[in-house]
Amino acid sequence: MKKKTGNTAADELEKSNNPEKHVLILYVAGMTPKSSVAIDNVRKFCENNLQGRYELKVIDLYQQPELAQETQIVATPTLIKELPLPLRKLIGDMSDTQRILVGMDLKPGN
Repeated sequence: MKKKTGNTAADELEKSNNPEKHVLILYVAGMTPKSSVAIDNVRKFCENNLQGRYELKVIDLYQQPELAQETQIVATPTLIKELPLPLRKLIGDMSDTQRILVGMDLKPGN
């Protein structure tokens, strides 16, 4: 019988057999204008740069405040790249595409 594992990002990547898959989590605090801009910017970034190779989760810390402490979120919006390793955190409205590319190790900075 196969051992059941937790539903972690690593488990999901193993299931997909796609080593290029990016697992991203965007933490926001309520549906403020700043949160909405960050969500739109991250979605556009993913569609333009990671088509078909990403999983994006958006978590509202007002609805799940315990996650702020568990994941050590000190400011919002915060984007966390869980996979591929190494883990990376970016804070802000995610409007600077170059900053996201560099922060996620997708291409070297200029």
